Amino acid sequence: MAVVTLTKANFKQTIENNNFVIVDFWAPWCEPCMAFTPTFEAAAASNPDIVFGMVNTEADPEISDYFEVKQIPGILVIRDQAGIHTQVGEIGAPALEEIIKWARERDMTLVHQHYAAEAAKKN
Repeated sequence: MAVVTLTKANFKQTIENNNFVIVDFWAPWCEPCMAFTPTFEAAAASNPDIVFGMVNTEADPEISDYFEVKQIPGILVIRDQAGIHTQVGEIGAPALEEIIKWARERDMTLVHQHYAAEAAKKN
């Protein structure tokens, strides 16, 4: 699957409509960000069941502000609409693959229970 450009126009919808999303926060002036892009794209190609999206912190600062991104490159792993891991700084392909493996295996039972409890409060 190709990497998706995430903006304030499609970010929320992407998170709500996909069970597994990995977000790369980057900026065009950030050399480590630019160096990481091919690694991120290769991971996207190897994991077509995951949505890989990139947020340009210069073009859409509201998203990075919301997630309190203070340093780039930065990765946010989201499963079932819950942020379950953040990674700041440069990482290589082996580390990214380990993060993906960990996220795939993550037990989301507590997250699902939390959502059910919140839904019950509204009813």
